Amino acid sequence: MTAKLEELSRKATEARKASLELSRISSGVKNRALHAIAYGIQEHTGEILAANEKDLNAGYLAGLADSLLSRLALSKSSLESVAADVRRIATLPDPIGEAFDLQVLPNGLRTGKRRVPLGVIGVIYESRPNVTIDIASLCLKSGNAVILRGGKEAFNSNTTLARISRESVEREGLPPGAIQIIESTNRKLVSQMLKMKDSIDLLIPRGSADLIRRVATEATMPTITGGVGVCHTYIDQTANLEMAVSIANNAKVSSPYVCNALDTLLVHESLAPMVLNQLANLWKTLGVQMRCDDRALAIVKQIEGVDAVPASHSDWGMEFLSMTAAIKLVDSLDEAISHIAVYGSGHSDAIVTEDYSSSMRFLDEVDSAVVLVNASSRFNDGGQFGLGGEVAISTNKIHARGPMGLKELTSYKWTVLGSGQIRE
Repeated sequence: MTAKLEELSRKATEARKASLELSRISSGVKNRALHAIAYGIQEHTGEILAANEKDLNAGYLAGLADSLLSRLALSKSSLESVAADVRRIATLPDPIGEAFDLQVLPNGLRTGKRRVPLGVIGVIYESRPNVTIDIASLCLKSGNAVILRGGKEAFNSNTTLARISRESVEREGLPPGAIQIIESTNRKLVSQMLKMKDSIDLLIPRGSADLIRRVATEATMPTITGGVGVCHTYIDQTANLEMAVSIANNAKVSSPYVCNALDTLLVHESLAPMVLNQLANLWKTLGVQMRCDDRALAIVKQIEGVDAVPASHSDWGMEFLSMTAAIKLVDSLDEAISHIAVYGSGHSDAIVTEDYSSSMRFLDEVDSAVVLVNASSRFNDGGQFGLGGEVAISTNKIHARGPMGLKELTSYKWTVLGSGQIRE
């Protein structure tokens, strides 16, 4: 264990050294390195899939849930998508060096802000090995070194992807410490990471609520937390019925195991019979369990074959990450907003409505990272928002909120240009 702790310390030192070099590297060099990563993924597809197969077999033997195995699995087509995403990041504007908030003061001083990298970013994440590439690519483009610590379930996949990425960027002349991964699943190394405030400038956890709470509590450096999504969709009394059913269904079933999937459906009581009849008939064929309040249950229980049970108090505020949805009838927009304020996690919340004033009230009063009108909560995603990917979805209110792309991985410095001014 001592050797592993020493290795972590060495990697942190190398990352710090690399971050200083990365801050000065041109956009062209960084973009060539990103294309090299994309090429490396495609060139080593067989090797990556073999490593992924080891993880899948181990996960199956360990009794991992189907949802987790699904998130863990890679394929030739998914790796092609990952490579395409890396190339897309290369096409995005480089935020580093951007000058903004420029002004000339009465004394002639010209002040402004210049965007700079954060330095060394540590990321602790679980499952989903494609996240390794997303994070490494975004950190590289924004001029940051990164220290990755993936979950044990994806250990072989993550270490293979990180090694290929590191070797790819080194061939393009980038410093070898730019992409680091902790090649151990020992939790003591996580504890050590959380104490390395002199080496890591920002720590980001992606994973379970327990992981996020631990990082938020124990980390000695700044953190950005998020990822836990208790996501609501409210169907207003003026909603278009076809649109409402389509959005609710997409938010729930398109990918039920992710943080931006629907957890609680709120339906205005005047539309409830029509909405719930259509959704219940649809969801019974798709295998969605409906956990309903008394009024909703009275409607859907009339439909043969529907999987509907009474909701418990704990279902409100539950991130299901499964084919399960809580259903509640409300009498007003006020009640819907109040429910979200109590039980939401500040992640993604949507309204379906044809009333402009209701949509504006929802946008103004729902305090979440992403608030949507007449659109599925599944759009809360860095790739969907044109960011090329995301390091995380932040529910913080300081520095970064929502999907974290390139600009969210930067800070700024003030610049002052004078002509001999002195302070009186």
